[in-house]
Amino acid sequence: MNRLPVKVLAVAAVGVGLAACGQEATKPVAEGYGEKPTLPDPVKSWIPTVVVSKAVGWPEGGKPKAGNGMAVMAFAEGLDHPRRVFTLPNGDVLVAETAEPPKPDDGKGIKAWVQSFFMARAGAKVQSANRITLLRDADGDGKAELKTVFAKDLNSPFGMALAGGRLYVADTDAVVSLPYKDGDTTATGPAEKLVDLPGGTLNHHWTKDLVASADGTKLYATVGSNSNAAENGIDAEKDRAAVQEIDIAAKTMRLYASGLRNPNGPSFQPDSKQLWVTVNERDEIGSDLVPDYMTSVKDGGFYGWPYSYYGRHVDDRVKPQRPDLVEKAIVPDYALGPHTASLGLTFNTGGLFQDKYKNGAFVGQHGSWNRKPQSGYKVIFVPFKDGKPAGQPEDVLTGFLNDNGEAQGRPVGVAIDKAGGLLVADDVGNKVWRVTPAQAQASR
Repeated sequence: MNRLPVKVLAVAAVGVGLAACGQEATKPVAEGYGEKPTLPDPVKSWIPTVVVSKAVGWPEGGKPKAGNGMAVMAFAEGLDHPRRVFTLPNGDVLVAETAEPPKPDDGKGIKAWVQSFFMARAGAKVQSANRITLLRDADGDGKAELKTVFAKDLNSPFGMALAGGRLYVADTDAVVSLPYKDGDTTATGPAEKLVDLPGGTLNHHWTKDLVASADGTKLYATVGSNSNAAENGIDAEKDRAAVQEIDIAAKTMRLYASGLRNPNGPSFQPDSKQLWVTVNERDEIGSDLVPDYMTSVKDGGFYGWPYSYYGRHVDDRVKPQRPDLVEKAIVPDYALGPHTASLGLTFNTGGLFQDKYKNGAFVGQHGSWNRKPQSGYKVIFVPFKDGKPAGQPEDVLTGFLNDNGEAQGRPVGVAIDKAGGLLVADDVGNKVWRVTPAQAQASR
């Protein structure tokens, strides 16, 4: 008789247990949004809540549901796990087709086995294409008719930025650059390393995002933590859970801000010129905690992780504690809901949407695994006034989960295209969606 390996049986058994006894949210997810989110007491359990939506992809003709007054169409299809989009000055669009690198030390113990099992179910465990693809919509009909490889043989690339005639790409372990001039459809030279980024065989949060300063002299790279809440030891977190500032000419890097568990989507707010990021907060203290957030990033600022969350709310799982750091932890600007996995952030600098959307934030929420019921799996808009959030979020794209709770798609990176439309990378649907005001599509 054939027997299943002990590890597989253990994973299956624990998986059943996880599905059966997950802790359920006691607060509506809406209470975890805004300037003053609800923060109930933490709920601790050796077995965390796990509710993972099986990745099934879109049915023929399927697409997300656009918000009021908006329309959505596929800008590009047939991609390989697209995670990040970037608009070039001439209107071409780059998309990072990428997935996690090998991480042999980030999968030890039964809890890690189970998490890996469920992440595979969610579509996250795929081989990385390791390339940047260029998309071109030359006739302006909202669909890219050209799809070509711009750069290949990268190392789990994610963030992209343009400065001084070079395209900078944040691989999982380094920032590299490639030559670029308007109209190029492929890189005309090899990748050159600028600086190393924290990587290695653990590399828990592998995505590294990137933005260039307005004058093109600096890059800001986001680097996620090497754990959920420092369970791998604080030494494993060197230069992580942070935003790093890179001097391009000097090829040097310095710590710009810290205590940010998994920052992504670095963007400059158009009114204040301030750097903002989204941050995925910690797991395993209940379905209601901790809200992910977006925040302005202050030079030298500390935002709490791992010792505290949302300012000075102490996480007593972390030993030893650092009350000196907790005392100066900065409260984030705006909560984005517990466990929503808010990975994408871009400010609306285009002129296509109504005035109420001007300079506000579009946020791509990849979707939860540690909340019951699920949260995220959508794109939202947060209005801004005078450089600060000013109101409740508005749904822009929903319907990524079908009636059975399966994931037809999962939104990740967001960007504004040259015409002012919103581009959304969907790494389960393997598409890039384009959102516009409904009348803009109706007039085509």
